[in-house]
Amino acid sequence: MVDGALLLDKALGVSSNRALQDAKRLYRAKKAGHAGTLDPLASGLLLVLFGEATKFAGPLLDADKEYVATLKLGERTATGDAEGEVLQRRPVGRVAESLPAVLARFRGEIDQVPPMHSALKRDGEPLYRLARRGEEVERAPRRVRISRLDMLELDGARLSLSVVCSKGTYIRVLAQDIGEALGCGAHLSALRRTASGSFRVEQAARLEELASAEERARRLLPLTALLADLPRARLDAADEERLRQGQALKISGLREGLCAVVGIDGAVIGLASADGAGALRPLRLTQTAEKHIKSAPHPKSE
Repeated sequence: MVDGALLLDKALGVSSNRALQDAKRLYRAKKAGHAGTLDPLASGLLLVLFGEATKFAGPLLDADKEYVATLKLGERTATGDAEGEVLQRRPVGRVAESLPAVLARFRGEIDQVPPMHSALKRDGEPLYRLARRGEEVERAPRRVRISRLDMLELDGARLSLSVVCSKGTYIRVLAQDIGEALGCGAHLSALRRTASGSFRVEQAARLEELASAEERARRLLPLTALLADLPRARLDAADEERLRQGQALKISGLREGLCAVVGIDGAVIGLASADGAGALRPLRLTQTAEKHIKSAPHPKSE
């Protein structure tokens, strides 16, 4: 049984599920998942989870994501990206002068209307199927957070941006909205995920780099690395047994919210929730204490 995580640099043109299945086969894992899908037209960091690590997908999915987004200015497409039919072309003009003020408008908390070409469902049917039939339905705006939005390069009609955003942010919609604010329209022509939480694409491996058993073992992150950014509660054997039986524990000094729970030896027991009164309640627990994985140390981002 393989328990751990792989930082994978997904190639362009490959679906997240295809990359996941390829990694699962290489590691001969019985169970696998990922912490945040990437479209085939996007490349970059895909966090693949094996075995017990799949139980900790929640906080990893909730983590902020970082992208390099490339916009094609002057063209609006049906899907908001390069796959869609071009619906409108407009002259780009002198956008450099207005770009700083426009980008400032999209930093912080903003409302986004989800695109029709998305996996969101209406009456059990994905919106993208409705869109393919030429149907459009009303979508309620969603509040998202753009923590960072900076220009990397502006070369004619090609605009590259660095984006750090919250879970649920549609970069395609952000690209379209920036294009409209600039007055020329735009679509997302390329996207690369460069970070997810504290994990960065520079730490990731491409599938072709995982041919040898030694390299696969070196690249496998232990469960402790996945929960490194959470507050930690260390339990002795008696308290671990009570927690595994579903009992709440009284532990002073814990910060309210999600908490990583480990044993005396540091092995991961699971996730728990701490309340303001010092009660620790189990959420997702491993079946057994983590078996320590011999791998290279997890490099923390600077």
